[in-house]
Amino acid sequence: MKKLTFALALIVLPLFSPAIAAVRPDSLLSALDRTVAGREVYARQKEDRIQNLKNQKRRLASKEEAYRINTEIIGHYESFVCDSAEVYIRENIALAEEMGNAEWLIDSRLRLAFVHSLSGLFVQAADILNSFDYDELQVGQKVRYCWYYIRYYENYTKYTANQTLTRQYESEIARLRGRLLELLDEGSDEYLKERAFALQAERDYDGALEILTGIFSKQTPDTHDYAMAAASLAKVYRLAGRSELEDRFLKLAAITDLRLAVKENEALLVLAMNLFEAGDTTRSYNYIGVALSDANFYNSRFRNTVIARVQPVIESNYLNKINRQRRNLILYIVLVSLFGAGLIVALSIVFRQNRIVGKARRHLRNMNDELTAMNRSLNEANIVKEKYIGHFMSRCVTYIDKLDTYRKDVNRKLKSGQTDRIYKPSGKELEKEIEELYENFDEAFLKLFPDFVREFNSLLVPEARWELGGGRLNTELRIFALMRLGITNINQIAEFLHCSQQTVYNYRSKLRGKARHETPNLEEEVKKLCLHIPREESGGSNNASF
Repeated sequence: MKKLTFALALIVLPLFSPAIAAVRPDSLLSALDRTVAGREVYARQKEDRIQNLKNQKRRLASKEEAYRINTEIIGHYESFVCDSAEVYIRENIALAEEMGNAEWLIDSRLRLAFVHSLSGLFVQAADILNSFDYDELQVGQKVRYCWYYIRYYENYTKYTANQTLTRQYESEIARLRGRLLELLDEGSDEYLKERAFALQAERDYDGALEILTGIFSKQTPDTHDYAMAAASLAKVYRLAGRSELEDRFLKLAAITDLRLAVKENEALLVLAMNLFEAGDTTRSYNYIGVALSDANFYNSRFRNTVIARVQPVIESNYLNKINRQRRNLILYIVLVSLFGAGLIVALSIVFRQNRIVGKARRHLRNMNDELTAMNRSLNEANIVKEKYIGHFMSRCVTYIDKLDTYRKDVNRKLKSGQTDRIYKPSGKELEKEIEELYENFDEAFLKLFPDFVREFNSLLVPEARWELGGGRLNTELRIFALMRLGITNINQIAEFLHCSQQTVYNYRSKLRGKARHETPNLEEEVKKLCLHIPREESGGSNNASF
């Protein structure tokens, strides 16, 4: 039955605890980190509340009201600054003595013993507690007496860390808890808490968890009771070996204590040690530092002693981690530097290769341009051969026939004895043949390069341009037409035109002077004219017009 109740309580626990429902377990550490970062804000808020109470006290006249306000101030200082709590407790002791109120005097002295046990003044706390006659105390005072003595033994056990004393004090705690269970009402939360602690001491962890889970589900988040209930559950889970749930409730307790500015914060210290064991060195170091700072602020002597046992180990491991990270960082820097140097070398090699490739591409482009020009020349030559070889063959046959006719005429005159007529030159016939040669050349050239005259004129100034008359070229145009065909030898040009080389030079110089300014080398530009040679359709005969 108990186990069933405990299981049901664990199922419904999130429904009763808004804090747990609102914060997923995997985000509790992040929430704790944020809370730790803002703990100074929470401390100032608590100081403001205490200051408001002090301001109220100044306006009070009666000692009874001063005692009441002091009690509220003590409630804040009890977990905030133990020395200040002691000051106001002693002031209440004085007020109780002045008013002759024995009950308030006992209450104040009991509270002073409790604060002494929190701060580590165990001798003073024991002296006060031993000064009371238990049997003469009221029921409520007996309850507080037992509670404060139990806390005294628990803190003193942590302070001494002595196994013999621990066993002795555990028996004393069990005896005092037995008295509490007799004094408290069985249905009260105080009774259930003490019953759960008794089951915990008896190693009945399931029974203790069942009770404490029920108590925790009834607490209001962000209250001291909520933090105490969470811390109690965490302790039992630790004893039961359920570390995941222990850490979860430790985080909830630590977050709540920090928000309430509780400097007597045990949950954060235990969590720091757990995180250290789990390997989270950074958080462990940060949390133990916060716990030590809070203990110094609270002026808890025994808490400083407890922290002093574990802090050097945590700090040493943290420093080792920092040193490892520093060494790794140096190694990474060296590796990155080597990588950077290698990258620079690789980039320089790539750059050089790119330059070589670029140079090769330019060379290849030049070669391609030359090859294109050669192909164009070959195509041009092929077209010339294809179109006009028949024409010049026909001209050759015509000249052979003329030579044969001339031979027969010479033979006839020799046979008839007309030798004197053989030696008579005929200049008109020679001029006629030369004119016919030029006519055939002009016709063939203009069919091959129909746009030659127009493109050639574009190289000259406007006033020096020619109009093509009757489909014939003049001497100047023939000179550059021969150059366009690749005949650049002056002697050959002069022989073809039946003129002197000087005449050819004169014509060339004359046309150079008439070239446009953007045409610095007329002969080279002429070679680039009429790059596209039209092809005639294959359906017609190339020799038909000749």
